[in-house]
Amino acid sequence: MASLPAQTLFTPEAYITQERKALHKSEYLNGQIFAMSGASRAHSLITSNISNTLYNQLVGSDCEVHSSDMRVQPSPIAYFYPDVVVACGEPRFEDDVFDTLLNPIVSVEVLSPATVTFDRGEKFEHYQQLTSLQDYILVSQYGFYVEHHWRQDRQWAHTEFRAQDDVLPLTSIGCEISLHAIYRRVNVAE
Repeated sequence: MASLPAQTLFTPEAYITQERKALHKSEYLNGQIFAMSGASRAHSLITSNISNTLYNQLVGSDCEVHSSDMRVQPSPIAYFYPDVVVACGEPRFEDDVFDTLLNPIVSVEVLSPATVTFDRGEKFEHYQQLTSLQDYILVSQYGFYVEHHWRQDRQWAHTEFRAQDDVLPLTSIGCEISLHAIYRRVNVAE
């Protein structure tokens, strides 16, 4: 029986050092580094629509909206790049490079076939370790479908939105966003 080559595992510190020099983004989980692929037109539009809508509603507040380039460390063994992330108050960072956010309030992931199971499962489990996180939002790029997970005391509640006229409330940041706004210019079947 042939043996498989040993898998190289990286420390979080080695990942960060490598990531800061890299030409392309990668996420990190439990010693493994995962290259991120490019986004589809629908994915890109949805991300921009959400980011722009939230930014416009948060102008004048103490909140910051970042899209896809702000790394988040939700647990000691994970680093992710959410599609949209919101932090309010004084943002906390891992170090003085200010590229790894530690206290997001809202995290949004636009689902793709390759990541849907991970985003709903293990990634969400890591995000739940952030005491600052109040809303975790999953958005389909193939039809009007948004999953909203929000913190209620020590538990997480869940609801789904499926109609273009539905409005997603984000009480943690005093915003709301309609599915019509999320899917503006995205060609999806009802």
